[in-house]
Amino acid sequence: YLGKIQSYESAPKIFKIFSEKEIKMIIDLYYILPERVFNKKQNIKKKVWIQNYNKELDELYYNKLKEVLGDFKMDTLGSKKDGDFYGIFHESFSPLKLHVDSGFVEKDIIYKQVVTPLSEGETVIFKNKWYGRSTNFTIDQNELKLKSEPGKNDKSCDHLGDEKFDQDIYNKYLSHEKIDNLKGLKVDMIYKWKVGETLIMDRSHIHCSSSNIKEKKLGLTTFTKK
Repeated sequence: YLGKIQSYESAPKIFKIFSEKEIKMIIDLYYILPERVFNKKQNIKKKVWIQNYNKELDELYYNKLKEVLGDFKMDTLGSKKDGDFYGIFHESFSPLKLHVDSGFVEKDIIYKQVVTPLSEGETVIFKNKWYGRSTNFTIDQNELKLKSEPGKNDKSCDHLGDEKFDQDIYNKYLSHEKIDNLKGLKVDMIYKWKVGETLIMDRSHIHCSSSNIKEKKLGLTTFTKK
């Protein structure tokens, strides 16, 4: 399915999809949803967008994405009771490290990842792509030995290349990573979050948070497939 996936790929782009009122509705939804995960290791709180808390917003969100993405399916898990989850809210107190959100089902035609900032923040997107399962990239041998749990990211160092990573970019944006874990990577975009904008990128892009977080950052991510 690699050819099909690549046929849908494009450069990361910034869109103005939602109005100020609609962004406020999304933020209000975040605060009434039940907390799903507080990952103390990553220092991040997560909530999933469960349908029917605000049916008007459910419909509005899906239709606005469809205007930009065309036909797509949600790929953010779900439940028999609540149907597809429309996204994951992530409230981060520390920067997320190098990873890819390429999914867990080999036969899926992964499509776009939609990130809607609800506060200030930064995302570093690399030109390098990954077409295996969702993966955290590390050179820590102890982490690489750990077997991934079902539904959890794999661990790998197969992203590495030979060329040293740019020291200036590292110092400015990526000091929370080990610089040797970035060997061979080339930056495609450093997106400085702006409330009211939406970042859309291929799910095969390797990416991470920047090291610059002012107390915390809040965003909504939706994963799609064909």
